[in-house]
Amino acid sequence: MWRAIVRQSTKTGTDRVTIAQVAREAGVSKTSVSRYLGGEFDALSARLRDQIGKTIARLGYQPSQMARGLKGGRTRLIGMLVADILNPYSVAVLHGAEAACQKHGYTLMLCNTGNDEAREKQSLAALHSYSVEGLLFNTQGRNVTPLRELGQAAFPVVLLDRHVEGCDFDLVGLDNVKAAQLGTQHLLAQGYTDIALVVQPLYGVSSRQGRQAGFLQAMAQRPDCHAETLEVDVDQPGHVATIVREYFLRRAAAGSTGRVALLAGNGMVSLQIALALQSMTLRFPDDVGLLCFDELAWSPLVGSGISTIEQPTYDIGFTAIERLLVRIHGERSVRMEMLLDPRLICRGSTASVEGHPQRALVRGIAEKISPAPTGRMSQI
Repeated sequence: MWRAIVRQSTKTGTDRVTIAQVAREAGVSKTSVSRYLGGEFDALSARLRDQIGKTIARLGYQPSQMARGLKGGRTRLIGMLVADILNPYSVAVLHGAEAACQKHGYTLMLCNTGNDEAREKQSLAALHSYSVEGLLFNTQGRNVTPLRELGQAAFPVVLLDRHVEGCDFDLVGLDNVKAAQLGTQHLLAQGYTDIALVVQPLYGVSSRQGRQAGFLQAMAQRPDCHAETLEVDVDQPGHVATIVREYFLRRAAAGSTGRVALLAGNGMVSLQIALALQSMTLRFPDDVGLLCFDELAWSPLVGSGISTIEQPTYDIGFTAIERLLVRIHGERSVRMEMLLDPRLICRGSTASVEGHPQRALVRGIAEKISPAPTGRMSQI
């Protein structure tokens, strides 16, 4: 007959060694252990230091950094709250922020709000409960009351790319006005005359509003050209394709003889536009010019390559953390805004129309997409 032998361990995976256990095993007081952990070695004899150190090693004791931080007023935690983690911009900025935190000995806690006001409020409260020392915040931009109420009293805040009305927080981001001017001027120089900025809803989002302002400022220098802003919902299937198609037909109905280009407001819009053009069997630059905010991994791979306005996303994240640490360490100067420069990357999607009489003509697009296509949108 087999006999089961049960060995009882003094330590399980769920057990946690405490200071009291260390003190008892070492034969010293809890105060002595706390002094050892706090680096107060001068208050302990060499014998006690050696005794406590060996006991900690033998028991595998790991002090709670959170508890020590709360006791000393320092957690070395930084919160990062983003509006949409699915946006490639958020991920790219996160890389820079993490690198800066590692350089300075901080840990980054990430919360994604999914552009939801209720989740944003809950996330702010959760980060406060963890006693973060500061916050990077990419707000959804509409209801900013929770941030004003909590952030100003609780911890320093640095905004990522978007202003918060009525808040005196530092901001680090792209010079959105300059970036949109740069992109629009490039399209105009390439010979495009009917240009549409395709962007997610503008209300409450200062970065999008800045891009629209730069676009309109550049277009105002060319009164012979037509500018239009198309607001789209990337979460609504087929919405981008519908809005873009209606724009093409509207320009044709107005009798335009111009050459059309689209300026995509961010990476998520860029993908939807690429899918929409494919569903309408339109190609760039033959049928339409295309320039997109955000340099994405697939930008050089689609068609003849998509021209982009690259954001210094890594630098934005890194700079934002370093600016936040300045505030955490006590600087009380006036609000600072740090806007980084864009970079234009030219590829085939914005090739010049000069010498190509039939390229990117409005009437040519209208002929291709009428009547309306049927069936499901294909994938790239």
